[in-house]
Parts: sequence; structure tokens; C-alpha cells
Amino acid sequence: MYYASLKNEESIMTFIQHYDSPLGGILLAADEIGLTGLWFDGQKYFARDLPAERIDRDTPILSEARHWLDVYFTGKEPDFLPPLHPMGSAFCQSVWEILLRIPYGQTTTYGEIARQLAEKKGLHQMSAQAVGGAVGHNEISIIIPCHRVVGTNGSLTGYAGGIDRKVKLLELEHTDVSGFFVPKKGTAL
Repeated sequence: MYYASLKNEESIMTFIQHYDSPLGGILLAADEIGLTGLWFDGQKYFARDLPAERIDRDTPILSEARHWLDVYFTGKEPDFLPPLHPMGSAFCQSVWEILLRIPYGQTTTYGEIARQLAEKKGLHQMSAQAVGGAVGHNEISIIIPCHRVVGTNGSLTGYAGGIDRKVKLLELEHTDVSGFFVPKKGTAL
């Protein structure tokens, strides 16, 4: 598993730092265990679960996350992963684990993730819409690469950071986006 765990989560302090990316400002959040959030300024669900009590201070985890972003935004695949501590239900955690396995520069579909989860749980099927909800509520965007998930028909839907940023992130990874399209307004998750 890619994330650390903690026995007594009530005593955790949250630290934040801002990062200026080529695609806009980013807010990073971490506790003593790992990165808990990475949001583009103004995105949907921005800092939704960020505690009111937080300290604007650099930490080794935040420094490592900024270094990861520095490498990533040069158009290279980082060869390390900062410690992660995403907060969510068991279902969300299982979806996010699959997201972490999507190779750099490649995409998958909500339906494919649903198929993998159903297979893992011994079910005949699972809802792609439920997967879409978990993908859309990922609070550590880019590093947990929700931008690599597309609709089965090639639709670039469901990125809380905005469809334009999703396209730019895929292009940065040298992903062939020629078969994808941006849906008409009102059809995105």
C-alpha cells in the first residue's frame, strides 16, 4: 500500500504550503504521516476537508511533494512518491489505489476501474458512477492521478481541477489526446 497509517488520528496537526505551478496556484496539505491534499486554487471541492486549525509551514513531506511537482512539471515522470495519507471511505481508498497504478502517460476509464473493483471483490459488476464519485473526490490530485481517467467513449469528464487542466496534464505526460473530446456543458461529473 502507498499510504501510511496512524493509530491516533485525533492528535494530528495539518501543515500547508502554496506551490506555483505552470497551471496555476496549488495548495498542499500534509500531516505528520503524509500528504493529505493537493488542490488547484479555486477548483471544485477546494480544500473541502482541510481542518480549520492548520499551520503554514514547510515540512519534509511538503518539501518532497513540491520536489515531486517540480519534476512532474518538467514533463518527466517522477521516480518516487511522497508519503500519502488520503482520507476517505474504504471504497474511495480502493479506487485511489487503482488510480496510483495507472501508468504515467496512459489513461483508463471509469468502467475499467469498476470492472477491476468488482473482480477484486468477487462481484459481477460495480457502478462506474460510484467510481466516478470516488475519483472526483480525490483530494490529492495529480499525484493520485485522477486526470488519467476518461469516459469509455473518450469523453474528458470529471476533473475537479477543470477540463482544460486535465487536457494540459495529459499533454504534459505526452498522452495521445487525439481520440478524446470535451463534453458539452452540463455533461461532466
